Amino acid sequence: MHPHITMLDDASFESVVSNGAKPVLVDFWAAWCGPCRALASLFEEVASSHHASVQFAKLDIDANPMSASKYNVMSIPTLLLFKEGEVIASKVGLLTKSQLVAFLESHI
Repeated sequence: MHPHITMLDDASFESVVSNGAKPVLVDFWAAWCGPCRALASLFEEVASSHHASVQFAKLDIDANPMSASKYNVMSIPTLLLFKEGEVIASKVGLLTKSQLVAFLESHI
Protein backbone atom coordinates (compact mmCIF):
# COMPACT_ATOMS: atom_id res chain seq x y z
CA MET A 1 0.00 0.00 0.00
CA HIS A 2 0.94 3.65 -0.32
CA PRO A 3 3.19 5.06 2.44
CA HIS A 4 0.96 8.12 3.01
CA ILE A 5 -2.39 6.28 3.15
CA THR A 6 -3.74 4.57 6.26
CA MET A 7 -5.97 1.54 5.76
CA LEU A 8 -8.91 1.77 8.16
CA ASP A 9 -11.34 -0.78 9.53
CA ASP A 10 -14.41 -0.41 11.72
CA ALA A 11 -12.29 -0.95 14.83
CA SER A 12 -9.73 1.77 14.04
CA PHE A 13 -11.96 4.28 12.26
CA GLU A 14 -13.04 6.53 15.13
CA SER A 15 -9.61 6.73 16.75
CA VAL A 16 -7.96 7.73 13.46
CA VAL A 17 -10.47 10.40 12.43
CA SER A 18 -10.85 11.82 15.95
CA ASN A 19 -7.29 11.91 17.22
CA GLY A 20 -5.34 13.32 14.32
CA ALA A 21 -3.51 16.62 14.60
CA LYS A 22 -4.50 17.37 11.01
CA PRO A 23 -7.66 16.82 8.96
CA VAL A 24 -8.29 13.25 7.74
CA LEU A 25 -9.59 12.53 4.23
CA VAL A 26 -11.27 9.13 4.09
CA ASP A 27 -11.96 7.35 0.79
CA PHE A 28 -14.91 4.95 1.17
CA TRP A 29 -14.47 2.35 -1.58
CA ALA A 30 -15.00 -1.27 -2.65
CA ALA A 31 -12.96 -3.61 -4.84
CA TRP A 32 -15.84 -4.15 -7.31
CA CYS A 33 -16.36 -0.40 -7.87
CA GLY A 34 -14.88 0.82 -11.18
CA PRO A 35 -14.91 4.55 -10.28
CA CYS A 36 -13.27 3.66 -6.95
CA ARG A 37 -10.40 1.97 -8.78
CA ALA A 38 -10.07 5.00 -11.08
CA LEU A 39 -9.96 7.35 -8.08
CA ALA A 40 -7.37 5.22 -6.23
CA SER A 41 -4.37 6.33 -8.31
CA LEU A 42 -5.41 10.01 -8.08
CA PHE A 43 -5.90 9.63 -4.32
CA GLU A 44 -2.35 8.24 -4.06
CA GLU A 45 -0.91 11.11 -6.14
CA VAL A 46 -2.63 13.74 -4.00
CA ALA A 47 -1.61 11.91 -0.82
CA SER A 48 2.00 12.15 -1.97
CA SER A 49 1.78 15.90 -2.50
CA HIS A 50 -0.51 16.88 0.42
CA HIS A 51 0.37 14.46 3.25
CA ALA A 52 2.00 17.25 5.27
CA SER A 53 -1.34 19.00 5.78
CA VAL A 54 -3.86 16.14 5.53
CA GLN A 55 -3.89 12.51 6.67
CA PHE A 56 -5.18 10.20 3.93
CA ALA A 57 -7.11 7.02 4.71
CA LYS A 58 -9.17 4.37 2.92
CA LEU A 59 -12.05 2.21 4.15
CA ASP A 60 -13.32 -0.85 2.27
CA ILE A 61 -17.09 -0.63 2.81
CA ASP A 62 -17.67 -4.33 2.10
CA ALA A 63 -15.31 -5.42 4.86
CA ASN A 64 -16.30 -2.58 7.21
CA PRO A 65 -20.02 -1.83 6.84
CA MET A 66 -20.48 -0.25 10.28
CA SER A 67 -18.44 2.87 9.54
CA ALA A 68 -20.01 3.33 6.10
CA SER A 69 -23.46 3.01 7.64
CA LYS A 70 -22.69 5.42 10.48
CA TYR A 71 -21.75 8.15 8.01
CA ASN A 72 -24.62 7.35 5.60
CA VAL A 73 -22.35 6.41 2.72
CA MET A 74 -24.90 5.39 0.08
CA SER A 75 -22.78 5.42 -3.06
CA ILE A 76 -19.09 5.09 -3.73
CA PRO A 77 -16.56 6.45 -4.07
CA THR A 78 -17.35 8.86 -1.25
CA LEU A 79 -14.72 11.13 0.23
CA LEU A 80 -15.32 12.51 3.72
CA LEU A 81 -13.02 15.11 5.23
CA PHE A 82 -12.88 14.98 9.03
CA LYS A 83 -11.53 17.57 11.41
CA GLU A 84 -11.42 16.66 15.11
CA GLY A 85 -13.77 13.75 14.46
CA GLU A 86 -16.44 15.77 12.65
CA VAL A 87 -17.23 15.65 8.93
CA ILE A 88 -16.47 19.11 7.54
CA ALA A 89 -16.85 18.32 3.83
CA SER A 90 -17.79 15.51 1.46
CA LYS A 91 -17.64 14.59 -2.21
CA VAL A 92 -19.40 11.69 -3.90
CA GLY A 93 -18.30 10.19 -7.20
CA LEU A 94 -15.19 10.19 -9.33
CA LEU A 95 -13.15 13.40 -9.29
CA THR A 96 -10.30 14.56 -11.47
CA LYS A 97 -6.99 15.24 -9.78
CA SER A 98 -7.55 19.01 -10.04
CA GLN A 99 -11.05 18.66 -8.52
CA LEU A 100 -9.66 16.58 -5.65
CA VAL A 101 -6.89 19.10 -4.96
CA ALA A 102 -9.35 22.03 -5.13
CA PHE A 103 -11.73 20.23 -2.76
CA LEU A 104 -8.93 19.66 -0.24
CA GLU A 105 -7.39 23.11 -0.48
CA SER A 106 -10.75 24.83 -0.03
CA HIS A 107 -11.20 23.12 3.35
CA ILE A 108 -7.72 23.05 4.92
